[in-house]
Amino acid sequence: MASQTYDWKRTVRGLAVLVALYLFVVYVVPRPASVKPEGWRVAAIFFSTILGLIIQPIPGGAVVLLGVTLAAASGGLTIDQALMGWASPTVWLVIAAFFMSRGLINCGLARRLALFFVRVCGKTTLGVCYGLSLSDMVLAAMIPSNSARSGGIILPIARTIAELYGSTPGATSALMGSFLITAVYQSICVTAAMFYTGQASNPLAAQIAGGMGYQITWASWLFAASVPGLVSMLVVPWVVMKLDRPQIVRTPEASAFAARELAAMGPLKRGEKILAVVFAAVCGLWVTSSTTHINITVTALGGGLALLLTGVLSWDDIKSERAAWDIFVWYGGVIRLGTALNEFGVTKAFAQGVSDQFSTLSWMGLLAVALLIYFYAHYAFASITTHILAMFAPFVGVLLAKGAPAGLTFFSFACFSNFAAGLTHYGTTPTPMFFASDYVSMKNWWKVGFVVSLANLAVWSTVGFAWWKLIGLW
Repeated sequence: MASQTYDWKRTVRGLAVLVALYLFVVYVVPRPASVKPEGWRVAAIFFSTILGLIIQPIPGGAVVLLGVTLAAASGGLTIDQALMGWASPTVWLVIAAFFMSRGLINCGLARRLALFFVRVCGKTTLGVCYGLSLSDMVLAAMIPSNSARSGGIILPIARTIAELYGSTPGATSALMGSFLITAVYQSICVTAAMFYTGQASNPLAAQIAGGMGYQITWASWLFAASVPGLVSMLVVPWVVMKLDRPQIVRTPEASAFAARELAAMGPLKRGEKILAVVFAAVCGLWVTSSTTHINITVTALGGGLALLLTGVLSWDDIKSERAAWDIFVWYGGVIRLGTALNEFGVTKAFAQGVSDQFSTLSWMGLLAVALLIYFYAHYAFASITTHILAMFAPFVGVLLAKGAPAGLTFFSFACFSNFAAGLTHYGTTPTPMFFASDYVSMKNWWKVGFVVSLANLAVWSTVGFAWWKLIGLW
C-alpha cells in the first residue's frame, strides 16, 4: 500500500530543490570571513532543512534527521556533537508536557474546565468567546500542543454551541458560527503567546535566548506576557465582533448546555482529582523554580511520572503519543543545528552585516522595522516553529548588535511569533482545523486576521512595552 501512495516524483523534486539551495549557499553566497568553511556548510544544511520543513518532500522529522546526519557527514560536526540536541532539557520539557496534556484530555478534566468557563460566561455570544478563550489560557499553562487543546477541546465546544442556535456552515453561519470560530481562533493565538508552554516553539525561542546569554524561565515568561496578553484577550473578540457581528448576541442556551454537560459528567473522578493536584503542583514548581532551584524539565518529567505511577496514564498512552515523539525527533535536531550556527559564528556575522546596512537607525528604529518585517513575514510560513527557526536568531542578533535591550528584544520576537499566526488560514497547526469548519470564507479570514494583527501590534507595542519597561526588561 505504501508503494502505491508514495509520491516519489514529488519527493525527488523536493529533495532536488534542497540540494540546489545547499549548493547555492556554499558556492554562490559569499562566505563571511569570520565563518570557517565547515561552519558555512552547516549553515547551508540548516537553511536547506528549514526549507525542507516548509515544502516537506519527506515528513518533517525525516528532513531534520537527514540534516543532522549530513551535518556530521560534512565534517562540520562530529556524530556525538550532531546528536546532542536530543539530550537538550528543552526537548524533554516539551515531550513531558505533551504526556501530561494527554492525561488532561483523556480523563476529561480539560473539557470540564472549558465547560465551566462557558457556564459562567456564556450568557452572550461575546461571553462564550471569552469563556472559551479563558479555558484555552488556563490549559496553555500545561498543554504545549495548541492543536490538542484548541483543536481538540475548544473548537468542538464552539461548534456545538453555534449549532445549538441553528448556525451551521453556509447560509446560517452569520447567526453566530462565523464570529465564534474566528474570534476564538484569534484569541488562542494570543494565549499561545502568554506562556512558556503556550506553544511547542516557545521553549525553542527561550533556548535560543539562553544560547545568546539571556535566560527565560516559565515564571519570567508568564510575568512578562500576562499584562499585554490579558489586554489583547479583551480587545481581540471585541474587534472581531465589529468586523463580523453575529446576528445572535444573547445565548442563555449556551450556559445551560454547559451546565447540562457538566451535570452529565458527574463529580470529579479519581483521575481528574489526581491530575488537578499534579497540574497545580507542576505549575507551582514552575513558577517558583528560581527560588526552589528545581529545573522545570525535572518538574515536568516528575509530573508525567506521577501520572504513570497513579495509573492516570499508561505506558501504552506514552508509546502511542505520536505527536510528542514526532516533535521529539525534529525538535531535538533543529535545536542542535540552530545551536551550531551560533557556535560557528554564522548568526553573529549575519547580525553584523545587517546592522552595518542600517547604521543610520537607532536601535529603537531598527526594532520597529525589524518587528514589522518579522511579523508580516509569517504570511510565508505555515508553522510558528519554522518561522522562529528561520528568522528569530538572525533578527534578534541584529538588534543586540545594535545595542537593543536583551529582555525587550527577546520577548518582543518570541511573543509576536505567536499572534502572527492569526494572519492566515494556515498560520499554525490548529488553523486548518478552525478554517475547515467552513463557517468563514478565506477573504473574511484574511481580512479579520490583518485587522486583528494591527490591534495586537498596537496593544503589545504600547501596553506591552510599557509593562516591560516597568518590570525592568529595558
